[in-house]
Order: sequence, then structure tokens, then C-alpha cells
Amino acid sequence: MTEQPSLDARSDVDGLIDEARTSERTGRFQVARTRYESALARLRGSGDAARASALLRWIGRTYEAAGDLEAALDCYAAARASAEAAGSTIDLAHVLNCCGVLAFRRGRLDEAEGHYHASRALADEARDDRLVAMLDQNLGNVANVQGDHHGAHAWYARSLRRYRRLGLEEYVGPLLLNIGRVHTDLRAWNDAEEAFDTAEASCDRTGNVASKVLVRDQRIRLHLARADLEAARDACDDALELALELGEERWVGEIHMHAGVIARGLGRPSLAEARLGRALHDATDREDLLLEAEVRREMAYLFRAQGRNRELLECLNRAHETFAQLRARGDLADVGREIQALERAFERIVAEWADSIESADRYTRGHCERVADYACRLALAAGLDARALPWFRMGALLHDVGKVDVPSSILNKPGRLTEDEWDVMRAHPERGVQLLADVDFPWDIRPMVLHHHERWDGGGYPYGLAGEEIPVAARVLCVADVFDALTTTRSYRSAFTASAALEIMEGDAGHAFDPRLFELFERVVRAEREAPAYRPHFRAHALPPTHLGPVPRRPPLAV
Repeated sequence: MTEQPSLDARSDVDGLIDEARTSERTGRFQVARTRYESALARLRGSGDAARASALLRWIGRTYEAAGDLEAALDCYAAARASAEAAGSTIDLAHVLNCCGVLAFRRGRLDEAEGHYHASRALADEARDDRLVAMLDQNLGNVANVQGDHHGAHAWYARSLRRYRRLGLEEYVGPLLLNIGRVHTDLRAWNDAEEAFDTAEASCDRTGNVASKVLVRDQRIRLHLARADLEAARDACDDALELALELGEERWVGEIHMHAGVIARGLGRPSLAEARLGRALHDATDREDLLLEAEVRREMAYLFRAQGRNRELLECLNRAHETFAQLRARGDLADVGREIQALERAFERIVAEWADSIESADRYTRGHCERVADYACRLALAAGLDARALPWFRMGALLHDVGKVDVPSSILNKPGRLTEDEWDVMRAHPERGVQLLADVDFPWDIRPMVLHHHERWDGGGYPYGLAGEEIPVAARVLCVADVFDALTTTRSYRSAFTASAALEIMEGDAGHAFDPRLFELFERVVRAEREAPAYRPHFRAHALPPTHLGPVPRRPPLAV
């Protein structure tokens, strides 16, 4: 027979579990894990596989809270095996819920939804209404992230009814927080206010200080969504005061971020930069990658309004890098939408900067956009990796960024340039690279900026590179650049037709241009004269200049 644990042993296990849960509630996850592991060691050999499954599940939860998702997954796999060995339907249901939560965090929404439904069926079979309510909440979270706000509200409403019927007041506050967020997304302002009021009252009754601070934080988002900046500023002050009073300093950085967004909207850029800087410091100090990415994105919008183009692109790039890191780590369910929004913002801002560069030259308005279109079509035909095409386009848009330092008297001079004037003009590729030195684009565009005036025969500038010494992206750009120059009116001549321009360029193939690329370009232009210009898959308007706040952070999950 399997040896049963003594009464003292069971008491020790219970005591360790109580200590672990207390540590979890206060955020001391490593301490909680140590207690759970000690309890599991004392339980070993008892044959109580169901309880072992619960302990393994709780250990996994501490790993998940600490960001070690692989260790959590291993624990959940062991917990599932123990539950199946014990024949415990309810323990298996709990494990599947934990697996769903983990999949949700990794952005695998279909997988999460499958786990939740499987868990819910088992919980319903075991008549565990508490777990069914938790699963309804989690299914609502999936719908919410998928943008199905009405579906999310329906799941949340089912969950709320069960929690209240069961008297589980400690679950009500966080759930009402989710419901308030859905009402905000649906622009049901009064319903959102009512949900947040009820959530805060519930948190007061249960002593749930963390959720109470989150309710205050979501009130800020509600006021931002309503474009009521004065109310949002007051809500920021309330949230910050409460967070500091309750010792919930982990939310201080996010509140400072909101304050920066509000100051930006109120036309106080210095204050906005200071508050966002404080939020960024807090994010990096706490190693909160999600907050760091959001803050850098908001700083980019601030710099955009101030015309600080290089700094805003640097911020956008750092935000893009961080969101990509979160996607790889599996730490944000809807990170893909964040990355797409940043990529749209990237291109729109780059296009605006390119347009501002051209504004000094009355003959080249739209030149960078047209060159980018031609260059992308040629790059496609030449087999450039499609994933790099959006960033290649940005390089084409910014290829003349160094001309910001060229006087308009030189750019608009109707006659031939003097040698000194040519020296100034020929310096623009190197100056462009200097301007972009602090911006590490996801795909390196600097060779395009630096070498687009090199010639195949080595007679170009700035370095006189020849043949395949010239980076292929710059060779592609050179062909597109010359074609647009020939087909547009300049200070010293009228525009050539496309056919005439191609005939002129044909004489320079093998001298000015890579002959293989020119041949491809000629075919592309002649075959696609009526085709629409290439646009990358994410090309669209960026978030509007009136964008006032970050997307909501992860909704509370029920485990």
C-alpha cells in the first residue's frame, strides 16, 4: 500500500502553502516558489498525485510571473501528467487553464482559446462554478484582444454573474476593470465610469490595492479617449498619489507616461518630455520592456510635433526593437498590432521628413516618393527579400536627407554650378549618413544614402566605388533616382518622356548603372507603365497627430 502522510506532515504542507500564497500576493514570487517546492518535497512518496499536480501548477505560476515562460511550461506539463495519473478532472481543468494563460501571454490566441474551452468543459463537468467563472473571464480577454469587444463583454458578464452568485468578491474588482475597459473601447463613457466606480468600491472591500491603482490608471485612459485632457490630468494626480500611498510603485512609471501624453496634448512639450523621461527611467530601472516600448513610442510623437526628426526616428526604432523583443519572448498578446502600427508610423514620418527636405527645392517636390516607388518596383524584380522592402523604401525616401545642409541658392540655381558649389552638393551623401548615425533602422538604409551617387565605372562620389563594390541597394536606387531626374522638369531643362529617358539611360548602362539592373528596370517600366506604384503591405496613414495615449496593457487573467 502507498504510505499516507502523517498528520504532522500534512499540517506542514498546508502551512508552507499558506506562506507561499501570502508571498505571491505581495509579489515575492521567488519566496513563494521556495515554499511550494518545499511542500512538494514533503508530499513526495505520499501518492497524492492530485495535490502534487496543484503544487506543480502553482510553482509554474511563480515562474510565469517572473517571466520564465519555458520553466512555467515544464511545470504545467508535469502538473498535467500528475492530474491525469490521479484521474482528477478538476486538476486537469486547472492545468489547461494555466496552459491557456501561458499561450495568451505568448500571443497564441487560438491555442489559448482552445485550452480555455477544453478546461471549461471539464470544469462544467466537475461542477466547479468558480473555475467556470474564471474561464469565462479569460475567454473574454481573448475576444477583447481580437477586437471583438461585444463578444468580450458577453463573456465578462457571464463571469461577473457567477462570481457574484458565489460570493467571490475578490474576483469582482479586477473583472469590472476589464468591463470598464471594454466600455471605453466601445465609447460607452457612462457605462465605463459606472464599471470603474463599482470596481474601485469592490477593491476597497477586499483590500486589493494593486487593482485599485489599475482602476485609477484606466480612468486616465477613459478621459484620454474622451479627449478630456483636464480630467485626465486630475485622474493622473489621483492615481499617482494613490500608488505612492499604497506602495504600488510598479505603476508609477505608467502614470508618468500618461502625464507626459497629457502634457503633450495640452501644448506643454517641456513638461511632456520631463514626464516621459521619468517614465522611461522607471521602465528601464524595473526592466519593464512593455512600458519602455510604449514610452519611446509616445516620445516619438512628441518629437514629431517639434520637428525633431532624427530623435523621433531613433525613438520609433527603439520602440520597434523592444516590441519585437517582446514578441520573441512571448510577453504581449497583441504585439503584432503594435509592431504594424509602429511600421506605419515609421514610413509616414520618413515620408514627411523627405517632403520637408524637398521643400527648399522647388523643382523636386515629390522626387523622394517617386524614386521610392520606382526603386521598390525594381528591387522586387531584382529579387530583394520582400520582408526588407518596407525598410528599403524608407532608405529611398531618405536618400537625399543630407541636402538639408545645401543652401537653397545652390539647389535652385538655374545655371551650371561652380566647382565650389559642386563640392557642397557632393557632400550631401556623407552628411546624410551623419544625420542618421543615431538611428539603427531594422534594415540598414545607410549604404543607400551614402552610395546612391556612385557609378558602375567608378566615376561617382563620394568614394569612387565601382561595379559590385557598390551595395546592390544603392545600385537599384541610382537607376530609379536618375530616371526620375530625367522625367521631371528641372531649373535648366524640361522633363523627358519615359521612353526618351530610358533611351538616354541605355547609353549609360555599364557606365553609370549596373547593366543587369538597368535591363530589368527597362522591362519593368515598359511593362508596368499603367500599373499602380508599389506600396509595402503596411503602407497606410500613421497614427494621427492627435493620438493621445498608449494601447491598454495586458488585461487581468484569472488563474
